[in-house]
Amino acid sequence: MIKLVKKVGADVIRSEAREKVMTILYQININKENKITYDIKELIKDNNADNLFITKIVNGVEENNEKLENIANQYLKDWTVKRLDKLGSIILKMAFYEIIYMDTPEIVVVNEAINLAKKYCDIELAKMINATLDSYLKESKNES
Repeated sequence: MIKLVKKVGADVIRSEAREKVMTILYQININKENKITYDIKELIKDNNADNLFITKIVNGVEENNEKLENIANQYLKDWTVKRLDKLGSIILKMAFYEIIYMDTPEIVVVNEAINLAKKYCDIELAKMINATLDSYLKESKNES
């Protein structure tokens, strides 16, 4: 008899971590919109997400929010980040942060962003995120 075992490894753990990052960034976004004070460390703790990977992306996206939005706007065709839904813009900025500032393989970042968008947004937004990241990666490779 063969037992099927769910693969548990860094890829599964990182996928779950990215979901937590998305959730925390969404909470920050809602708090800002409603002018509610918040503490990023507390939000991370409240989401049982106190690890370096999550903390680095959450803080990085927040600290570089305007820069990430500007980069995304350059590669969105006939759109801007502000026109995307909240989760879509968060997912896109997370992906750009991870591609630009972290050592995660680009294909992993793109796949994770697409999967998050499919799960929490819709297929059209997932396609838009894929095309936007793909355009950025192609141009950055051409410049190298």
